Amino acid sequence: MANLAGVTVIEAQTSGEAQTSGEALTAGPVPPRVSIVVPMRDEAEAASWLIDEIFTTCAALAPLEVIVVDDGSRDGTVAQVRALMARHPGLRLLAHAQSAGQSAAVHSGVLAARAALVCTMDGDGQNPPADLPRLVAPLLADAAGRVGLVAGQRVGRKDTFAKRLASRFANGLRGWLLKDGTRDTGCGLKAFRRTAYVALPYFDHMHRYLPALFNRDGWGVVLVDVGHRERAAGRSKYTNLQRALVGLHDLVGVAWLIRRRKKAVAAEWPALPHAAPVPVPEPAEWRLEQTHG
Repeated sequence: MANLAGVTVIEAQTSGEAQTSGEALTAGPVPPRVSIVVPMRDEAEAASWLIDEIFTTCAALAPLEVIVVDDGSRDGTVAQVRALMARHPGLRLLAHAQSAGQSAAVHSGVLAARAALVCTMDGDGQNPPADLPRLVAPLLADAAGRVGLVAGQRVGRKDTFAKRLASRFANGLRGWLLKDGTRDTGCGLKAFRRTAYVALPYFDHMHRYLPALFNRDGWGVVLVDVGHRERAAGRSKYTNLQRALVGLHDLVGVAWLIRRRKKAVAAEWPALPHAAPVPVPEPAEWRLEQTHG
C-alpha cells in the first residue's frame, strides 16, 4: 500500500494481500486500451456485482483497467473491492483517507489511469456499464483527433420527482449561462482523452461542467443518450438545496474561466519550419449528437 499525494494506492499480489510499491500507478505488463474510473463512497452493497458487470459488459474494450476510487467510505466498500482483485487482474483500488467529493475522486483516478482514453461512471449502480463501449466508440473513430469528450445524457431517469425538477432547472440555468448545448451534465457516464482532461483547471464539482470546460479548450463534444437505473446502494451526497447553493458559485466561476481563457498565439523568432506557431483553439463550434441505440 503506497500513499501518493494523499491518495492510498492498493494493489493485489498473487497471495491476495496488498503490495507496497512506489511504482504501483504504472505497474502492469500490457498498457490498457481504456481506463474506467469509478468513484465510490459507502457503496458496499453495489461494489461487488457492479465491478463484475463492468468487466463483463465492457469486454470488447479489453485490455482495460477499472480504477475504483474510494472516497473515505465508512462501510465495507474497500473490503469488497479488495476481495475482487484476485478475480479481476485489471482492477485497481485507490482510497482517500477522508471524503473529498466526487470531482476529487474522479481526478485522482484519472491521474492514476494508464490508458489514453478514460471513462467515468457513478458507483451506486444507476449508470449501466453496458453503455460505456458506445461512449468510447466516437473517440476511437475520431481519426482527426477533434473529439475530446463524449458525455452521456440520461433517458428515463429513475430519480425522485423533486431531484429531476431541480436538475432540470439547474441544467437550464447552466445552459443559458455557459452555452454548452448539453441538457444533462450531471450524468456520470463520460469518456474522454486523458491528456485533455488533465489540462483542465481543477476545482471541486468540476465533473458537472466538463462539456463547457472541454469546449473552452477547443475540443469537440459528442452527446450520447444513455440509460438510467434505480439506485442500488448508498444515498445522494447532497440535498437539492445544497446542490443549488454550490452550483451558483460554480456557475460564476466557470463562466469566468471561459471568458478568461488564453487567446494569445506565440511564434518563435527567428521563424523556423519546426517552430510554426500553433493557434490557440477557440471554443468548439461543432457538436455531434447520437441517439440511444
